[in-house]
Amino acid sequence: MSPLRGTTVKMSRLRKVVAERAVVSMQSSAQLTTVVEVDVTRLAQLRDRVKNQFLEKTGTKLSFLPFFTLAAAEALKTYPIINATVDGDSIVYPDTENISIAVDTERGLLTPVVRDAGSLDIAGLAGQIADLAGRTRNNKLKPDELAGGTFTVTNTGSRGALFDTPLVFLPQVAILGTGIVVKRPVVVNDGVSEAIAIRSMVYLALSYDHRIVDGADAARFLVQVKNRLEEGAFEGQLGL
Repeated sequence: MSPLRGTTVKMSRLRKVVAERAVVSMQSSAQLTTVVEVDVTRLAQLRDRVKNQFLEKTGTKLSFLPFFTLAAAEALKTYPIINATVDGDSIVYPDTENISIAVDTERGLLTPVVRDAGSLDIAGLAGQIADLAGRTRNNKLKPDELAGGTFTVTNTGSRGALFDTPLVFLPQVAILGTGIVVKRPVVVNDGVSEAIAIRSMVYLALSYDHRIVDGADAARFLVQVKNRLEEGAFEGQLGL
């Protein structure tokens, strides 16, 4: 039972800032969410095969998050409108993919930035994500490590959520929410016949600012991410 029951406490400074940014974001932009379902069975098999070697060589546990982040960074290069920012009546297209990673801390949600994520392999992404998350939770981040993000990935599946509709924080125009990877029966087609098989499945939810991002843009971005993950061909980008 939580000791907070029946009490009244002041908002922390961080909670006030997050609350104000959330309200401004909802009042200043037109947000909606598109969701796709992804079969990550091949990716799960690859991860199972290499996770022990990956930990031994990099010192970092291999989760699904670096794969999701890499696929998103690649798709941002193809569809830069998802990586853009709004400046008055102009659209600014950055020349790098600086991906903010949502980190749940005791003080609240913080989003440290992986700089130039589009240039990193899985080992590079996994190492930076683990380092940033650890220092975020230990309150050891530098202020500039929370600034300059052009796109956000939030792993709500780490807490067991199937999917959510994440909130876009300005000046970014999109955020990708990754749900929990679960095994369940799915109809599969081998090109000849259909059958029911146990597959590893995940929902990906992209929230975006409809002022500059159309539904078709969001769908194209998500389909590229989906296809990349379902193909599961990351052997050459593990960085081992």
